[in-house]
Amino acid sequence: MAFTIAIDGPAAAGKGTISKAVAAHFGFAHLDTGLLYRAVGAKTLSGTSAIAAAQGLQPEDLENDSLRTPEVAQAASKVAAFPEVRAALVDFQRAFARRAGGAVLDGRDIGTVICPQAEAKLFVTASAEVRAKRRFDELAAKGLADDYEAVLRDVRERDDRDMNRSDAPLKPAADAVLLDTSDLSIDEAVRQAISLISERT
Repeated sequence: MAFTIAIDGPAAAGKGTISKAVAAHFGFAHLDTGLLYRAVGAKTLSGTSAIAAAQGLQPEDLENDSLRTPEVAQAASKVAAFPEVRAALVDFQRAFARRAGGAVLDGRDIGTVICPQAEAKLFVTASAEVRAKRRFDELAAKGLADDYEAVLRDVRERDDRDMNRSDAPLKPAADAVLLDTSDLSIDEAVRQAISLISERT
């Protein structure tokens, strides 16, 4: 039996961590759909057109360690604004969502565009300042950032692009449950997410 959990939200709100924990709790498969766009973005940085990169994407392209860099994150946000790129990746995501045994997908348009009929939907968010601090700490630990204000600017610019693009803008689905993680620890956020989804199951 297929059961789809759609988890959306802006960058660094905690949706990836929550999604992995939710998938493990329920024994569902997990897909970080942002990795699809990061993989396409990474290919554009080496000269491939965004549309060609999306149409030729392979599963092994998602296993590249460089997909977590700030440069790739910005490239991912830019290519995600192309309707042709989004269209090329829709079928992959929808097939994954309806696989037997259940699936958790996290991204920015799962509950609104990819899986509007998902059995459970969460919209995970947090203030821009909190999200920037989380991203800064993560990047600083890897030696990839030393300027919090620059990370905050990047977060706000990405939010603006994601929320105001013409195709599949970032927004909560009408029937999504809002989960604000600004003042929650990871464990608290995961517990709340599992509780909210359990009510739908």
